[in-house]
Amino acid sequence: VQLQASGGGLVQAGGSLRLSCAASGRTFSTYTMGWFRQAPGKEREFVSAIDFSGSTYYADSVKGRFTISRDNAQNTVYLQMNSLKPEDTAVHYCGAKTYGRVKYDYWGRGTLVTVSS
Repeated sequence: VQLQASGGGLVQAGGSLRLSCAASGRTFSTYTMGWFRQAPGKEREFVSAIDFSGSTYYADSVKGRFTISRDNAQNTVYLQMNSLKPEDTAVHYCGAKTYGRVKYDYWGRGTLVTVSS
């Protein structure tokens, strides 16, 4: 599985961005797809995930502001980010894993999100 994230950019605090992650392969619908981010000087952290059934999961820091969704026909997962804060500034990565696994098997290159105050 190859993953390609896009949609990052520079936005003012309070603004919105939508990230996309396009995946190759014919088994996209069976994967749990996740978004992670890594801010400068910090470790990569979990942001959100969506499994094959459509169940969603969010980090407490983004609940109520971010929405993850997937389009299996387009092999794409999205992260709608609203009410962005400067602390959301980070390189955002998408990942894919087989259902039931703890670790993510595949990673895409990140896309940078910068939120100015």
